[in-house]
Amino acid sequence: MFQAFINVFRIPELRNKLLFTIAMLAIYRIGFWIPLSGVDQSALAEFFKAQGSSGAASKLAQYISTFTGGDLGQSTIFGLGVMPYISASIIFQLLASAWKPLQDLQKEGPTGRQKITEWTRYATIGLCVIQGFAWMTYMQSQNLIYPTIAQNTGLLWSFRIQGVLALVAGTTFLMWLGEQIDKYGLGNGVSLIITAGILARMPTAVSLVAQDFSLDATSDAKYGPLAVLFLICSFMAVTAGAIVITVAQRRIPIQQAKHTRGRKVYGGQKAFLPLRINHGGVMPIIFAQSLMIFPSVGFSSLASMSSGSEVKWWAGLTYFLGQAMSMGNFPYVVLEIILIYFFSYFWTTVQFNPKEMSEQLRDHGSFIPGLRPGPRTAEYLETVLERVTYVGAGFLAIIAVIPTVVAHSMQIPFAVSSFLGGTGLLIVVSVGLDFVQRIEANLLMRNYSGFLSGGSGDRIRGRRG
Repeated sequence: MFQAFINVFRIPELRNKLLFTIAMLAIYRIGFWIPLSGVDQSALAEFFKAQGSSGAASKLAQYISTFTGGDLGQSTIFGLGVMPYISASIIFQLLASAWKPLQDLQKEGPTGRQKITEWTRYATIGLCVIQGFAWMTYMQSQNLIYPTIAQNTGLLWSFRIQGVLALVAGTTFLMWLGEQIDKYGLGNGVSLIITAGILARMPTAVSLVAQDFSLDATSDAKYGPLAVLFLICSFMAVTAGAIVITVAQRRIPIQQAKHTRGRKVYGGQKAFLPLRINHGGVMPIIFAQSLMIFPSVGFSSLASMSSGSEVKWWAGLTYFLGQAMSMGNFPYVVLEIILIYFFSYFWTTVQFNPKEMSEQLRDHGSFIPGLRPGPRTAEYLETVLERVTYVGAGFLAIIAVIPTVVAHSMQIPFAVSSFLGGTGLLIVVSVGLDFVQRIEANLLMRNYSGFLSGGSGDRIRGRRG
C-alpha cells in the first residue's frame, strides 16, 4: 500500500488531480467555519445544548450535518450544505421516470442531460431561498439573534435578506466546488463534500470516548478497556459488512447469439448481467429517516403541549405516542424498518426497468440461457430483482437501526454510535470505494501497481530507467 501511495505521486496528471481535490475540500472546510452575521453564536450553542439530541431543531441539524456537509448548529454560510442540490436532483430523477417530456429529453443524449442539469441548478436556488428564509425566521423566533437587530424592523429585514443571500451563495459555491472536482479532480465532487463533513465529526466522537475513559474498573467512567475494545471491533465488523454488501452482485449469465457472415462466425461469447444487491444505495435510508423526523417531532411536541391537560386519557395517549416515536424505542425502529423496505422497492422500481432491459438484450442479440427473449426474460429479471432487493433492504435496515439501538440500550452518545452504522457509514464506504477504484484505474492504465493489484515493483511490466 505504501508503494501505491508513492506511485500516485509519480504520475503528474494523477498527482495534480489528487492535490486539486484536496485543495477544494480544504476550501470547503475553511468556509464551513464562517458564521452568518447577526447570529448570536453563544446563544445558538446554548440553545442546541439545552435541546440535547431529542429536540426538533437538534434532529434537523443532525440530519443536515450527516447528509449534506452543512451544519445549522453553527449557522455558517455553508449551513444548508448541498441539501437543496440533492433534493432538486432527486426531484428531477423521479420526474424523469414518470414524466414523458423529461424522458424524451433524456433520450436526446448529452444535450438533453445538460438541459436537465441546468433546470436542476435553477431548482436548487429556489429551494435554497425557501429553506434559508425558514431557518432565518426560526432563529428570530427563538431569540438567537442580537437584541439590537430583533428590536428594529429595518435591521430585522436586512438580517433576513442578508442571511438568505449568504446561505444561497454558500450552497451555490458548494455546488460549483463539486462540479470543479468532477471536472478537474478525482471522484464525485458532491459525494466527497458530504464525506468530508461526516469524517470531520470523527475527532469529536473520539474525544467524547476519551473524556469518559478510565483503566480503573472501579471508577465511575462510562468507558473501560472492554467497552472501547467492543466499540473498535464493532466499527471494524460493520465497516467490513458495509463494504461487502456495497460491492455484492447477483450475476445473471448472458449468452450472445452467433452470427455467420461468409465463412466467419461472430458472437457466441458468454457474459454476465450484474444486479447490485444494494441497488438503492443510501437513498432508502435517507427517505425513511427524513420521514421519521415528522412523527418523532410531532408526537413529542403534542405530548409536551398536552401534559397539563385535564383530559387524562388524551394526556396519556399523547405521552404514549411521544415515547413510542422517540428515537431508539421499539415502535420507532419497526416503523423505520418498514419505511426502508418500502423505499428500497420503490427506488429500485424507479431506477431499473426489467421490460426495458429485456428489450435491450434482445436488440443486441443477447439472451439468458433457457429463457425466451421478451416477456419471459422480463418476468425472470423482475423475480430476481425482487429477491435481491429484499436482501439488500434487510441489510440497510440493520445498518440503519444499529446506531439508534446502541445509543438507546447502551447509553452511548449518538455522536459515537453513529459511526457504528447508519447512513453516514454507508456514504463514507461507498464514496471511499469509488475514490480508491478511480485511483486504481489510473495506476493500472499506466502499468503501475495499485492498492488492489498487488506487486512490489514500480511498474508491473518492469522499471523504465
